[in-house]
Amino acid sequence: MKASGRVRNKETIHYHFMLFPSIVILAIFSIYPTLGSIMAFKYFDPIAGIWGSPWAGLDHFKMLFQIPEFKQITINTITISVVKIILNVSCALAFALLLHEIKRRWFKRSVQTIVYLPFFLSWVIMAGIFKDFFSIDGMVNGVVHKLTGGEPVMFFNSNVWFMIIVYVTDVWKGFGFNAIVFLAALTSINPNLYEAADVDGASRWAKLRNITLPSIKGTVVLILILSLQGILSGGFDQIFNLYNPLVYQVADIYDTYIYRMGFQSNQYEFATAVGLFRSAVAFIFILISQWLAEKYGEYKVF
Repeated sequence: MKASGRVRNKETIHYHFMLFPSIVILAIFSIYPTLGSIMAFKYFDPIAGIWGSPWAGLDHFKMLFQIPEFKQITINTITISVVKIILNVSCALAFALLLHEIKRRWFKRSVQTIVYLPFFLSWVIMAGIFKDFFSIDGMVNGVVHKLTGGEPVMFFNSNVWFMIIVYVTDVWKGFGFNAIVFLAALTSINPNLYEAADVDGASRWAKLRNITLPSIKGTVVLILILSLQGILSGGFDQIFNLYNPLVYQVADIYDTYIYRMGFQSNQYEFATAVGLFRSAVAFIFILISQWLAEKYGEYKVF
């Protein structure tokens, strides 16, 4: 047994060497920076450095729960994330069901490619496009003025309009990815089921309700459950590139708040405390999502 184990190790050692560069990169950029989280428990002194700074204990965490902004950014983060998850999954599912009914392959593939393209564009580019599109002298206000003669609307300065833009643009950018997943699940359904339903005279709605949806229920549940892992994210790239101080009340989330406290207010230790708290809660959500995925989605990671 030992000899065979040694032979097996010699045969696979080159695979371990192939993993070595990735492990080094992971250690440098992902594992080593986490040591800086100790700053959350210190009064940071730039001269003394992180390790030489005096200890603060849990003072920064106590301040975190005392500031009025904490409750609001928590509500904003969870609300934005939940709404995005629901809209993305529902719109992607509806689009996949409609596209699945199309019989012409060239048209189906063309539409699928077009809706998937925005997924590859960064929010830096898209934010610039949307800001020009919805600005006071932009296309939307120009069309509204010509049709109704009304005054221009400051979309990015209104709490209501800003959140509508956030949700709509997020769905437009990301639903194509989930749609591909749902289309793959739809193509795996046994066509004999539909043929049997046609023989019985079932309508399209009956086939959708009794065959299609039950067949892809596991995929839908799995995507919803795995989306819980990012429920404390809210989409930093999108929010940061679109928002402004006038909509902080509804748009400020954990990541944007950490950025402002750390890089704009130079409160590095407090920003680290917020980030550490967010990571701890996010880790709990990851464990819950993995447990739910294994229980209801028949999917296991570990």
